Amino acid sequence: MRYNDLPIDFKYLIVNEKDRSFGLTVNTVGFQPVAPNTVYPSTQHPKSYYFDPCKGRILSEYQILYISKGHGSFMSETTKKTNIDKGQIIFLFPNQWHTYCPSPETGWNEYYVGFEGQVIDEMVKNEFIGPNKQVIDIGVNEDLVNLYSSALQVAKDDRIAAQQHLAGIVLHIIGMILSYSQNKDFENNNMSQIVERAKIIMSENMHRGINVEEIASKLGISYSRFRKVFKDYTGYAPAQYFQELKLRKSKELLAETNRSLKEIAYELNFNSYEYFIFFFKKRVGITPLEYRNLGKL
Repeated sequence: MRYNDLPIDFKYLIVNEKDRSFGLTVNTVGFQPVAPNTVYPSTQHPKSYYFDPCKGRILSEYQILYISKGHGSFMSETTKKTNIDKGQIIFLFPNQWHTYCPSPETGWNEYYVGFEGQVIDEMVKNEFIGPNKQVIDIGVNEDLVNLYSSALQVAKDDRIAAQQHLAGIVLHIIGMILSYSQNKDFENNNMSQIVERAKIIMSENMHRGINVEEIASKLGISYSRFRKVFKDYTGYAPAQYFQELKLRKSKELLAETNRSLKEIAYELNFNSYEYFIFFFKKRVGITPLEYRNLGKL
């Protein structure tokens, strides 16, 4: 008995100018099961999407493919030929040559969505996604499959504001991929535990100075590696994160206690009372006293 062998299902959408002004529009969404030793891709697709895997193609849109079953391969201008397994994502970028296909021995099941817009262009510009990392391993994930299935249903229903609904689903898909992939990387190499231990050390030592290089050494990792991993995990370099902790604690003490500003500056080991005032105003936009008074209004 073969499981997950649903029929091919897809929808190509018409996009109007009003939809384009939203910043993200979806052109196509679908599901394609490919049995072993069968023709790929299906000839049911429009000419602009159909391609010969031996020759590849160039699209004018972004696409995200998710392989939920089987194996295959992928190659593009920026990615050498790579084996693809179930649980992996393939990002396709506009105006970039690429090709992919399932293995004849296994076939595969692929979910896909094609889209474009300024919102996605900005993500690429800010390096959330990019052609330097087109294959991402997130593992077999039911929630992601459900998002693709929801997108396909919304596209087929084609109700008013369907494009905006689809845009939200695409952003959810991208957010989920980034979250799962990054956490998976940390879990696979035990980096998450190192970062969490470092965060605890910082939290427990806000009243004193810390040496982030010394923390890295105590955790058995080089400082350059520690800094990169810590920033990837938290969004902050270690020293910046420590400053954020002190800022958060100072806000708490200002709002919830009657301690003087000098006492707070001393407790959090700022270099001086004056530096605490300068640091707080630079980060928050108002002085510590103004922040405290806001809570009394």
